[in-house]
Formats: sequence, C-alpha cells, structure tokens
Amino acid sequence: MRILLTVAVLTAAFDQISKYYVFQVLDLVTLGAIDVLPPYLNFRMGWNRGINFGLFAGDAEVMRWVLIGLALAISVWLYRWTVRMPSRLARVFAGMVIGGALGNVADRLRFGAVADFLNVSCCGINNPYAFNTADIFIFAGIFGLVLFANNPENRQ
Repeated sequence: MRILLTVAVLTAAFDQISKYYVFQVLDLVTLGAIDVLPPYLNFRMGWNRGINFGLFAGDAEVMRWVLIGLALAISVWLYRWTVRMPSRLARVFAGMVIGGALGNVADRLRFGAVADFLNVSCCGINNPYAFNTADIFIFAGIFGLVLFANNPENRQ
C-alpha cells in the first residue's frame, strides 16, 4: 500500500511541477508556443475542458465537476482494487494512474480545465493535440496494469 501512495504522490507532484515550470518559468501561457525539438517535440498551450481530445466539453462548468467526481471515484475504486492484489508492480502502475488523475483534478480545481502543453509530431504528420505529463502517467499505468499486473511472477 505504501508504494502505491508514494508513486501517486510523486506522479502528481511531478505533473504539477512540470506545469509550473512550463507555464510560469518559460511563460508558455503568454507565448502560446515554444519549439523545443521541432518538429518532434513542441510546447503548445492548451486548455482541455473535457476528456481526451476535448470530448464532452459542452457545458464546461457542469462537466468540470462531473469529471472531477469521476476521476476521484475511479481513483478510489482503483486503489481499493489494487491493494487486494498480491502484485507490488500492480501497485506501482495503479499509483501512476491515480497520481496522474489527481494531477488533472488539481488543474480542474485551479483553472477549470486541464492544462496541456506537450505536442508531439513526426514523419510529416502535424499533430494538432496537446497533452501533459499526467496523461503520460495515466496511459503508462493503465498499460502496465493490463499487461503486467496480474502476472504470477510479479507477486510480492
């Protein structure tokens, strides 16, 4: 249980620190765009009031609270489900998902939307979407849970 909470706290902290640095120190909010390693990695300011790719962003104020509640409910469910598993690796991956979700919840509470800034493009394809480090942790955590968490070799 301790590893899950530690990973969740570190993940949420990393997400919030990365956003602070990019938005406050690099001033992305004012600049709107910073080319880091063009065309592969760029910082592009984006506010996501919905879920992935802005889905369900219709009535922003109502959806803000619905999505906060949903993220917290899923985090509690995932925590309760994972602590019963004998796999330490499952707890690490669950901590990544929960920490990422809490990082995005913090954004919704502070800004009314999730702050996105990472834009990745490649091979002549110009990606119009941005994401953040919380999204990376959520994706990696879910990927890890699906592929590795229930493996008998990962038992404590």
